[in-house]
Amino acid sequence: MASGYSLKDQLFNRDKVRWLAGRFAALDGAEFEAAVMARLPELELKQRIDWIARCLVERLPPELPEAAPHLLAALPPPLDPSRRDDDFGDFIIAPLGEAVVALGLEAHPELSLDLLAELTQRFSMEYAIRPFLNRWPEITLRRMAGWARHEHYHVRRLVSEGTRPRLPWGMGIGLDISAPLPLLDALHGDPARFVTRSVANHLNDIAKKAPDLAMDQLAAWRAEARQEAAELDWMTRHALRGLVKEGHPRALAMLGFAAGGDLDCRLDLGSDTLRIGDALEITCELASPTAQPVLVDYVLHFARPDGKTRRKVFKLKQSVTVPGLPLVLAKRHPLKGDATTFTLHPGRHRVELQVNGTVRAEAAFDLIP
Repeated sequence: MASGYSLKDQLFNRDKVRWLAGRFAALDGAEFEAAVMARLPELELKQRIDWIARCLVERLPPELPEAAPHLLAALPPPLDPSRRDDDFGDFIIAPLGEAVVALGLEAHPELSLDLLAELTQRFSMEYAIRPFLNRWPEITLRRMAGWARHEHYHVRRLVSEGTRPRLPWGMGIGLDISAPLPLLDALHGDPARFVTRSVANHLNDIAKKAPDLAMDQLAAWRAEARQEAAELDWMTRHALRGLVKEGHPRALAMLGFAAGGDLDCRLDLGSDTLRIGDALEITCELASPTAQPVLVDYVLHFARPDGKTRRKVFKLKQSVTVPGLPLVLAKRHPLKGDATTFTLHPGRHRVELQVNGTVRAEAAFDLIP
């Protein structure tokens, strides 16, 4: 990423605000632009959405039935309904969803949902729908059941994405974790990858709290065979990725990786002492008298100042062992001292070789400043 790159400035800037103002015939475009830009540069991304929405609400009629025609007239054409993925629309539409929440949540849920169905065909309303799931769960879920058969795949995706238990950056929702399963069942055979990816992500969320519930659903879909086999295989891998990292036996078995098996493993780290900034040279060797699928990960246990450790799983290789021919794998893992996601601390670090969810070998090294 280039130095100085700012996602918030790319998505929400003066040009975008000016474009949005131009979509509303009743607005004084220059005045709206000035009001938004007075604070926009100081705000973070989500705050910019909320601020633009607030500025818009202050200049629209105060009741949603009167404001709705202005919102609809401002919309650009829907995103191409013939596409199946990678068509996210423009983030500058997001404030319109927050405007609908502000104007319609309490008094006009049905009209609000009508508007969100239109808006999501221009940019996903996965965040704007969540207040309605909390305030009007029965109305919203009933509407979503119809949306699951909508002709536009962005509306169908909203059904899954909007009800995710752990939507990143999204408001928490009070639904029982199993409540959206009938909706996912209606969507899992969808022809659009944009939809099936959301369904898989939703199941991955469920699996973090109720693993068997997610795996039972995948097993049921496998038996029904309503989705193409290759796509359902992809969905299964994507939905179980969290459980696979944890070495969950049933999840691994669903993907064809047996937890047991006759397997000899050796792990070598190259050195037992490394400095922050060096690279950990991981080499492992797997040998088996039979051919068997293997999913090989390595687990790093990072030292912490409090004496505890922080565990993180890293992917190494998916392969099949060949009798009489050891499988040799190598990985260079930089021990960056300036990583933005976490800080390395000196101390004893441990590495585990995890094969099909089972730790088969381990080694340790000391990290020094």
